[in-house]
Amino acid sequence: MSDRTGAEVDVAIVGAGFAGLGLGIRLARRGHADFVVLERADDVGGTWRDNRYPGVACDVPSHLYSYSFRPAPDWSRVFAPGEEIHDYLRRAAVEEGVEPHVRYGAEMSRARWSARDGRWEVTTTAGTWWARVLVVAAGRLAEPHVPDIEGLDDFDGPVMHTSRWDDDVALAGARVGVVGTGASAAQVVPRLAGRAGQLTVFQRTPAWVVPRGDRPYTHGERRRLAEHPEAARALREEIFDDAERAVDARRRVRPAIDELRERARAHLRDQVDDPDLRARLEPGYEIGCKRIVLSDELYPALARDDVTLEDSALARLDGRTAVAASSARYDLDALVLATGFHAARQPYAPRVHGRRGTLAEHWADGMTAYASTTVHGFPNMFVLDGPNASLGHNSAIYMIETQIEYVLGALDHLARAGGPLEVSAAAERAYVRDLDAAARDTVWLTGGCRSWYVDEVSGRLTLLWPGSARSFRERNARFDPAPYVPTAREW
Repeated sequence: MSDRTGAEVDVAIVGAGFAGLGLGIRLARRGHADFVVLERADDVGGTWRDNRYPGVACDVPSHLYSYSFRPAPDWSRVFAPGEEIHDYLRRAAVEEGVEPHVRYGAEMSRARWSARDGRWEVTTTAGTWWARVLVVAAGRLAEPHVPDIEGLDDFDGPVMHTSRWDDDVALAGARVGVVGTGASAAQVVPRLAGRAGQLTVFQRTPAWVVPRGDRPYTHGERRRLAEHPEAARALREEIFDDAERAVDARRRVRPAIDELRERARAHLRDQVDDPDLRARLEPGYEIGCKRIVLSDELYPALARDDVTLEDSALARLDGRTAVAASSARYDLDALVLATGFHAARQPYAPRVHGRRGTLAEHWADGMTAYASTTVHGFPNMFVLDGPNASLGHNSAIYMIETQIEYVLGALDHLARAGGPLEVSAAAERAYVRDLDAAARDTVWLTGGCRSWYVDEVSGRLTLLWPGSARSFRERNARFDPAPYVPTAREW
């Protein structure tokens, strides 16, 4: 063993969002106390800590967007507000005994595998940890994407990304520009309409929008779900099964995709009377190619007299004047960027150093992993909510829980057989070939759009699992040591 400084731990988990906390909870319940959760911020919650913009809420019904092993019967609405989800995660961390394991202000600057020590050296802004196992649970919606807009740095007014919202910025009566018409914009635009003096929405590409159907749960409903856990479980299963049926549309199965497209078009016709505005809001690509927006409020907001839809991108800023790609000019006092995240190219990847290079180098042609969780060349490392581990039609929490089961199985195997444990290159390649074949005819690759689901370099579908949530669990919930070897060596 070499000389080394820093704390030693069995499992180091990077990130305290749904994935990191979920694994921490399961470890704590097993009596496994030798783990640390390294969190760069000063609170748990991940996406739901960072996103505090007006109107932020989940697009998955509340009773499905929670841990199956920690149900919450008291959600206030069908679609929980962001603050409520954040509170749920805070309570879980405390009540499950995970919070004492969290180290705040500990942003990972480098993680390096030491073959000599058989451990990961995880260097953070709060110190160094040596861990037998590294679990990267940093998520895919952690680093905001700020577009390269000429003059943005010189804009003479406040600029906010939706995930870095500042409540101290005075927007009442102001001339506000919003860049984007995706999921975040669909929530924030209705809250700014009427509050801003004039709202201009820059739409590079329109989104397909379907009815949301949100409503508050009645006191009686909440009491019944709290008093009858079997009713809450049945509701969760009903929501899950309903969401699973939507995968057929993503596979371009008829009549499923035709029915979904008509549902969106009917929603547009019902909510927008102006034929010109309606034409500008109808996408020219197939439904599902980009993330489908759930909203009953976006279209009415865009139809307001004090809201302008600029159906071209924001090209540049000249002082406080925004110039669109159409050459239209708008004087603004503030700018809101609803422009998403660095999802397909993860910012943590260059910081993770395996046996032969960085994770970014391994992912030069797009993210890959065996079982969507382990990567050749990176022994004893697991990635949660990473390559092909999300869905375009169902709950991400279901996928995270599947991966947690896989990691726990791997930890059990390591306890029995020792390690290090590394997946073979051949197993990872074969898994990726299977996914590429399954994705080939899906709407994400054939729908005629550009989306953050697809890697821009390779053109591969790297974010989403190209099948049902159940099929992901059937393939990836149980750890199988066959594709692995007990020692890190060359193949």
